Amino acid sequence: MAGAWLAATGAISCTAPNTPASARPERAERWYQRAIGEYRRVAMDSAFDSARQALELVPSDPDVQILAARVALARLEYDETIRLLKNVPGSAAASLRGRAHWYRGDSDRAADELEQLLADPEIVDAWAKQIAQLARRGAGRKPFDMTATEGQLATVEMTRMQPGSQPLFIVPVEIDGEQALALVATGTAEVMIDAAARTEPAWLSLRFGKRLEVRDVPALTHDLSGLSQQLGAPIKALLGANLLRRLQVTMDYRGRQFVARAFTPPPPPVATRVDVFYVRGGGMIVGSSLGERDNANAPMLVDTSMGFALALDAGGWKKVGVDSATLPVLGGEGAGEIRAGSVPAFTLGAFSMPAVPAVFGPTFEKLERELEVDIDGMLGTGMLAAFRVTLSDFGRVMWLEQSPPVPPAAPIDPAMFEEALGVGAPKEVPPPKREVRGADPGTLPPTLPADVESVP
Repeated sequence: MAGAWLAATGAISCTAPNTPASARPERAERWYQRAIGEYRRVAMDSAFDSARQALELVPSDPDVQILAARVALARLEYDETIRLLKNVPGSAAASLRGRAHWYRGDSDRAADELEQLLADPEIVDAWAKQIAQLARRGAGRKPFDMTATEGQLATVEMTRMQPGSQPLFIVPVEIDGEQALALVATGTAEVMIDAAARTEPAWLSLRFGKRLEVRDVPALTHDLSGLSQQLGAPIKALLGANLLRRLQVTMDYRGRQFVARAFTPPPPPVATRVDVFYVRGGGMIVGSSLGERDNANAPMLVDTSMGFALALDAGGWKKVGVDSATLPVLGGEGAGEIRAGSVPAFTLGAFSMPAVPAVFGPTFEKLERELEVDIDGMLGTGMLAAFRVTLSDFGRVMWLEQSPPVPPAAPIDPAMFEEALGVGAPKEVPPPKREVRGADPGTLPPTLPADVESVP
């Protein structure tokens, strides 16, 4: 899953101009190293302050400028990213400038920068190649141009899978006038259209509930046939983070509502705020806490195409005092290293949840190395389905409202594990305690495995 996400977002490691540390004043070097550490821990607000301190001392140091620009892009501050990198040479700067121009909607300048990036023989970036081609074809377009036919929002009823199936956000949508089903997939940066319908990247029109149309939507292509077969539903598109944050969506799995907007919604009356950052402008990451200790901070990549509540790496399990090697394997031939257990406590915003089911298996080492951040795992729809989730401030803020209790789901059929992963039901995994501290019981839904290789 992590490797597939890298391919979808074009996560690469670019070589910076590399100012020798010995050439920096000691105080500037200390601020620079502090900013690097904070960026790696996804403490973006602190990294922003530290990088600024370093820039005040060495304003023309390209390494410091690039680091500050990475932080600015993660905070979706596109103009600041571009300002910081003005006249800075090299592929690392071109990559960040290209992404900033792209996400702010300037297709021509994005193409200029990404083509400069791709001219470097050391760079292989499939995302940049497709986006550069798409941007050139989009001359004169206004990406994500919204037209509301009735009001400024659209509410559609999400498609519910069969009882007991993994929780996923599946949304009816019109794609260029044709009815289709799309999967909300925050693990991808862009909209992905089924390769059976489009053989190359294209500009699309999406309509939600016949009330809100989004024109000139950039879309890349991916074979979604395996995903459709796994879910038993014809999934024709993945709705990525770039679209979702522009629509400032609300997703309510229990209420089966998906709301798209042409405006910034006010904060819900009773909700907890979670700040969201986007590494390289596309990787959606939130802060959380694992275990009972206050210092067990745990950055999580949000991937709504994953039905698990949590997927932790070895470091994440270590934070809760569990050796991942001791976790029971899901069972069955072909299970590999997919293991399951329970996290004693997990905190997201103001919600503290005990006994959260989680898995170990996907490796995040390559993802962490390329993005130069340390994450403890992934947060999936199995967790977010317990809340009414709203993206606000164009994706910089996630509001979580507790959904009301619902009747228990149908008993889980062990065969569903076999269908999803090709393995047997989990062994010796205690059932999740369906409660949230300080709230009504029944807030955590059961989760089932998703195919960890199916997400582009």
